[in-house]
Amino acid sequence: MSAYFVTGTGTGVGKTFVAAGLVRHLRAAGKPVWALKPVVSGFDMANLRASDPGVLLEAMGRAVSPEGIARISHWRFAAPLSPDMAGAREGREIDFDALVALCREEMSSRRGTLIIEGVGGVMAPLDARHTVLDWMAALQIPAILVAGSYLGTISHTLTALAAMAHAGVTAAALVVNDSGDGVVPIADTLATLGRFTPGIPIATIPRVAVPREADASFSELAALVFQGVCG
Repeated sequence: MSAYFVTGTGTGVGKTFVAAGLVRHLRAAGKPVWALKPVVSGFDMANLRASDPGVLLEAMGRAVSPEGIARISHWRFAAPLSPDMAGAREGREIDFDALVALCREEMSSRRGTLIIEGVGGVMAPLDARHTVLDWMAALQIPAILVAGSYLGTISHTLTALAAMAHAGVTAAALVVNDSGDGVVPIADTLATLGRFTPGIPIATIPRVAVPREADASFSELAALVFQGVCG
């Protein structure tokens, strides 16, 4: 199977929006696809459907239930903090080796495409010693970096890409998730990023209230990323 890691320049930039859109696209193309959100912070059991794993389950056409959530999100924390801080509040810690093993098991047992969504940004701490970057480096699968369209995103994006390259993580694509309220025209942001990221496909996705309204953009992104998976 093929596997991709969806990460971000920070929290709130739209990782789940992008991951779910790619899952919907693959399903619509009749391709087998599975998604994981192994670590989630800010999780509220009373609002499953709106949670990140809930959105992914819905994109997969699966029931949004406590059992379904537990199947794709093993480490769930209530506090909307980095996993190391959120876990400390609950007296729990992510077992990094178990996290990597879980992902590898899914990679070896699933057919089609596996989408693994990270948590927070590239350098978000998972425990006292490991970050999301360590997680990506351990899995050695291509990563899709999601960035926002806000002022300052260029520096954040190039910094994240530099860290990924230093760790040996391949960037399969850069996605600028356009919220529509940036003070810099999105075309200018894309042009500048393109000058500094030769060889990395760049796409923009409109971050809309009704996710399916962006499905055409996800088709374009999938064509850049999956290279024949949907052909």
